[in-house]
Amino acid sequence: MSVATTGKRKEKIYIISALVLLFLYFLPMYVLGEDAHIRVHDNLDSNIAWYKVLAESGQIFGGLHSTIPQVINGLPRDAFGTAFSGIVWLHALFPSMTAYALSQTITRLVAFGGMYLLLKKHFIKHEDAHFVRVGISLAFALTPFWPSGMLSTLGYPLALWAFLNIRSGDFSWKEWVALFLLPFYSSFVLGFFFFLVAISFLWIYDLIRKRKWNWPFLFSLIFMTALYLLIEYRLVYSMVLSEQPNHRMEFISSRHDFWHSMRLSLKNFLLGHTHVMTVHTHVILPILFLTLILLAVKRKIKNNKLFIFLFLLNVALSIWYAFWFNNLWIPLKEKISFLNTFNFARFHFLRIIVIYLSFGLACYILWSLGKFWRQLANIAIISQIITLLLFNEELLYGHYFHSPSFKEFYATKQFNNIKEYIGDSQDSYRVASIGIHPAISQYNGFYTLDTYNNVYPLEYKYKFRKIIAKELEKNKQLRKYYDEWGSRCYIFVSELGKTYEFTKDQNIEVRHLQLNTNQFKEMGGRYIFSSVPILNAKDNNLALLKEFNHKESAWKIYLYQVM
Repeated sequence: MSVATTGKRKEKIYIISALVLLFLYFLPMYVLGEDAHIRVHDNLDSNIAWYKVLAESGQIFGGLHSTIPQVINGLPRDAFGTAFSGIVWLHALFPSMTAYALSQTITRLVAFGGMYLLLKKHFIKHEDAHFVRVGISLAFALTPFWPSGMLSTLGYPLALWAFLNIRSGDFSWKEWVALFLLPFYSSFVLGFFFFLVAISFLWIYDLIRKRKWNWPFLFSLIFMTALYLLIEYRLVYSMVLSEQPNHRMEFISSRHDFWHSMRLSLKNFLLGHTHVMTVHTHVILPILFLTLILLAVKRKIKNNKLFIFLFLLNVALSIWYAFWFNNLWIPLKEKISFLNTFNFARFHFLRIIVIYLSFGLACYILWSLGKFWRQLANIAIISQIITLLLFNEELLYGHYFHSPSFKEFYATKQFNNIKEYIGDSQDSYRVASIGIHPAISQYNGFYTLDTYNNVYPLEYKYKFRKIIAKELEKNKQLRKYYDEWGSRCYIFVSELGKTYEFTKDQNIEVRHLQLNTNQFKEMGGRYIFSSVPILNAKDNNLALLKEFNHKESAWKIYLYQVM
């Protein structure tokens, strides 16, 4: 058997082993089903309920001026994004937890395959470096990405593979298929806008350096961008053509001084961000700094310029992220509202591919230096994979944070009991929640005055504020949170602060609630679902009707009616 054949066989074994490990990573979601524990923030508290509400509304293909009556007396259909998103259809065709598991599986498999193709073709070409290629690809695929982002960041390697192939002239139909399919399973504003801008700079760099237009490369950029704009036509309409002001117009994001921004940039560089959790602090960063030292000592190492460029880009992206919130931007943001409504800080989302390409190159450089360094590179890769395995949602949320399971969070049997107790058709009254996310009521078919959405009418934000005005007056933090951001249109309670999940094992009471229940009634509100008892309910014209508990629920719900 030839050396080349042996190498290919080893690589196949590594790939199969990586796929088996990925399968084991997915397994708890499929085995446990709704007893599985998954991320709550920007997931259970919002997106999963949104998909269910949208699917049941019959408005997946609703018109540009259509609304979803179940939320805030008519949430614009545009708030739920495009009908041409794969994750929307997964949730329309399958039960929510099954759709979630399938989405995780699709995303991570594509992430693994995309990174492997990219490394093998462009960055780690040596035939014998199979463990480095496969190991880095597996580590990248295991990163705890934001679930509803789909391939918005984990699709970067596949897209970069396609663009670099087209750029070099070594491409076939496969690259174009990849660029065509990715927009249907990713978000333009939550990932690929920033990636396409970066690729555009690469094209401009080539134009200046080589003085050639490279038409296939340029067309590939135009092709993917145009496809995104077509798919995200609702976004284009709501941000550019719609005359209805939305609550994002009042975002105040620039308030940091220079030193605050410097600290934030350092924090981002060292720790990352919740929506692009690179988990690079303990293993990857030391390897990157070690490689920098080696490059300073041994200057003839291959790939040194590319590695240094990626390292500096990594630093620059963290600085950009932090300084987007610096008060230096205030004059410009006051003049151009789009700078408030669109979060340009998200260029830092590019860090996920920059960090893992840097890690791959660092390990490849170490691998090329001899036996000791090769073993160190292998140990680093294995250590990073083990670290990422500890971020499995079942381990992280089930055993570390002790979050409610999917079934406990949405508590469908308990909320069905509430629905049956009320007796009226759910579309004939409106509810709001205290101490739990309104997404829970929405998931269970209730029509809510409160919500958590990225976009909703500014006028509604003002109306809802009248309900909670006195509570906001008592708490500066909540007042700023609502007035200067406001995507959580919640019944905030000063005594509870910015906590929205009070489980039935917590002994919490509200004693000094002050709500404008007349405004609540004018907006159609009849019931309040509270996970904590309200001791001065009568002072707010609230009558406790019944307490609901269920063994499969994380909550004890106190049902109050507005008198």
